[in-house]
Amino acid sequence: MTTETNNKKKTLRVGMIGYKFMGKAHSNAYRAMPMFFSGAPLQPEMAVLCGRNAAGAEAARAQFGWQELETDWRQVVARDDIDLIDINTPSDAHLEIAVEAARSGKHILCEKPLAITLADSRTMLRAAEEAGVKHMTGFNYRFSPAVKLAKKLVEEGRLGKINHFRARFLQDWLVDPEFPLVWRLKKEIAGSGAQSDLGAHLVDLARYLVGEFEEVIGMTETFVKERPLPSEERGQSGKDGTDQIQRGPVTVDDAAVFMARFVDGALGSFEASRSAPGHRSTNAFEINGSKGSLRFDFERMNELEVYFTDDAEDVQGFRRVLCTDEAHAYSEAWWPPGHTIGFEHTFTHEVLEFMSAIAEDRQPSPSFVDGVKCQEVLEAVERSIEERRWVNLSEMAESGS
Repeated sequence: MTTETNNKKKTLRVGMIGYKFMGKAHSNAYRAMPMFFSGAPLQPEMAVLCGRNAAGAEAARAQFGWQELETDWRQVVARDDIDLIDINTPSDAHLEIAVEAARSGKHILCEKPLAITLADSRTMLRAAEEAGVKHMTGFNYRFSPAVKLAKKLVEEGRLGKINHFRARFLQDWLVDPEFPLVWRLKKEIAGSGAQSDLGAHLVDLARYLVGEFEEVIGMTETFVKERPLPSEERGQSGKDGTDQIQRGPVTVDDAAVFMARFVDGALGSFEASRSAPGHRSTNAFEINGSKGSLRFDFERMNELEVYFTDDAEDVQGFRRVLCTDEAHAYSEAWWPPGHTIGFEHTFTHEVLEFMSAIAEDRQPSPSFVDGVKCQEVLEAVERSIEERRWVNLSEMAESGS
């Protein structure tokens, strides 16, 4: 680990594998975190960016502000001057990169889903634990100040006993049947469709706010069975040029719905879809307890609506809390009260948590453990669909996965 001689702050040299949608989000976080959280005991240094397409990766390197470029991730992982490996590639590459990074003694930040199968995610966790490195799963929505307030209200018992958790993550970028067959629509690369892409975030928020799952039952549907093959794939959009003659099968779900029972007795309902017209990115949840309720929608991410049963009867109702005051998480580092923050800030807070965890010699939250537990729920839902029955999470023990 290097040290800056001018201010004596320790830095952690980062090698990032991947450079598209999540690569841009992570790069912005590495640049912003030292500026706004200058008091953090450890700061990231953007050392190496890696991508297979040399021209595309070089353009990203220059735009995002990375020092060096590599086109082979193995070269990055093997370097002695790299401390942390950031993995934001398509999901099928996570396992190999993470295992090799752990064996090389590198800390690891990996985007969700942790892997395309539960078995692979467990292999990644074992490798990281055996190597004694710090490991983090990229569930960035945990780091919204409003979600942190929701967590606080639940933990303090201000909602009473939790009875219901209902959540939905809806997008509409797959409504058009001529949208091309990008990698997110291929099971061998993505693992599953809306369920792992969007539903993974809902599962993590549910675990974070309510607790562990006991049993699940679900259903999925693929509305568009075939799509045109892209002549050139560009991240999630994939709109630049398609071959309208050749088409290929969509092998993942377009939408998923499941019900759940939590260990503490709460009931849950979950819906994930990438075929919901008018929903650009509706990531929302509601929690109902014996003393009150709260609800959140990421499209209005700075707000949390809360309701308490002990309010006077003549003023009872949901109230809007703007989570931008110093009483709210992270707000002291940003803008004056009422000046909102956005999607990109969740990644900055995520990087702050990882840097703090490494400096304090603890595992960050969420870690690979959370990534594995999320995958257990996702695969339990898959099993329930295949076998048309409720599946208890105890069935997802390693010997049965």
